[in-house]
Amino acid sequence: MGRLVPAVTRALDILELFLDGDGTLSAPDIVRRLQLPRTTVHELVTTLAARSYIVAVPGQPGRYRLGVRPYQLGSRYAEQLDLAAEGQQVARSVAETCDETVHVAILEGTDVIYIAKVDSTHAVRMVSAAGRRLPAHCTSVGKMLLASLPESELTARIPDDADLIRMTPNSITEPAALREALAAIRERGIAVESRESNPDVSCVAAPVRDRTGQVVAALSISVPMIRWSDDRRAELEQLAAKGAAELSELLGYRSVA
Repeated sequence: MGRLVPAVTRALDILELFLDGDGTLSAPDIVRRLQLPRTTVHELVTTLAARSYIVAVPGQPGRYRLGVRPYQLGSRYAEQLDLAAEGQQVARSVAETCDETVHVAILEGTDVIYIAKVDSTHAVRMVSAAGRRLPAHCTSVGKMLLASLPESELTARIPDDADLIRMTPNSITEPAALREALAAIRERGIAVESRESNPDVSCVAAPVRDRTGQVVAALSISVPMIRWSDDRRAELEQLAAKGAAELSELLGYRSVA
């Protein structure tokens, strides 16, 4: 690996400062936060402004905000993203950690479509495939995605008189009961499915967000009941949330602490 260039590192450190607070900074702010010499900061700020990475804030002398160049670079990065490919990469990492089947799915109508999948190495495991479609209300990924919809859109997709398919005896078939379950999911930020699509499997799922903060997919971990317990569920909920956050970050999402 090559040597890091100090001047480039400092310039990037300055740009990353704009991600916090109100998005504006002065040279003294940068000096204080990065503990750099004033002369160095002045030269770097001048260079970044000359290349349109930062611009002066109108009406606020000496203060800067991000310019058009970072937006252009971010837009090009977003154009190159492939949710399925990025999802497969993260799903593989999560599966290697827990050795259970991991899916990434999107919502289409009232169904979910699995766009990425990595299998467990256990002999007893969930049988599925990328491209498979299932009723959203019967799956953890689907319930996570439904819970993320605005109420008006949820009602349009699943009206109060909807006839919900029953895949197992545990499937939710009443829209009112589904809405109650979705409300709990919104509050927790995690969805759990207990033998609702497969009588021998339970799942947990967490939301995946794009750079705008919109939920665009969900990541789930599926476990045969012979390896399912309250302790295991809690462990997998944390792992699913971590994996979904990692995928969200790859898609450009940045959470606000």
